[in-house]
Amino acid sequence: MDRKVNYQKELDKTIDKITREGVIPTLFLHSCCAPCSSYVLKYLSDYFKITIFYYNPNISPEDEYRERVREQIRLINEMPVKNKVEFMEGRYEPEVFYEMAKGMEDIPEGGERCFKCYELRLREAAVIAKDRGFDYFTTTLSISPLKNAAKLNEIGLKLEKEYNIKYLLSDFKKKEGYKQSVELSKEYNLYRQNYCGCAFSKREALLREETVNNSKK
Repeated sequence: MDRKVNYQKELDKTIDKITREGVIPTLFLHSCCAPCSSYVLKYLSDYFKITIFYYNPNISPEDEYRERVREQIRLINEMPVKNKVEFMEGRYEPEVFYEMAKGMEDIPEGGERCFKCYELRLREAAVIAKDRGFDYFTTTLSISPLKNAAKLNEIGLKLEKEYNIKYLLSDFKKKEGYKQSVELSKEYNLYRQNYCGCAFSKREALLREETVNNSKK
């Protein structure tokens, strides 16, 4: 798909279509964390029966992973939504992530390693969504200003063809989605991490912090 596609407009078209048809499709929604999912759940739960799929083998260390799982479950339990949201936790298998990242350890965040990580998580979502008969699958990842929405949608469409399961095109940072996620995180007092999740992004975050601190001396 052309990188200039307005994915928010594509999502609007899908929502308009299902609204006219009077149906509420099922959506298998991969989530990276509670803060990123907050706006997406608020937005999409009016139109879809959502199951949050928490599959993030990239997150390190394990204590960080467990904290994010707890916050995701807490948000689902506390946030009022039109259609009840279900939760499914995937396998925590960091060895799969590190095997995928071999040879790309020093690539800056936002590059090819991240794209492979997108696909690792989206592929698992597509496989399970297909197996369990969901109507659509997608991810919350595009809400982050640091995530490449065009690449995410490109991967999603590729997996749609491979597994014959519809990918919900989206760019959740549109319509002030990211800003609203920050506001919702404050409202629900959600734990907000200062790095994406993997050891490599944490290393970059620490280096940035060190640079800022040194500049203030």
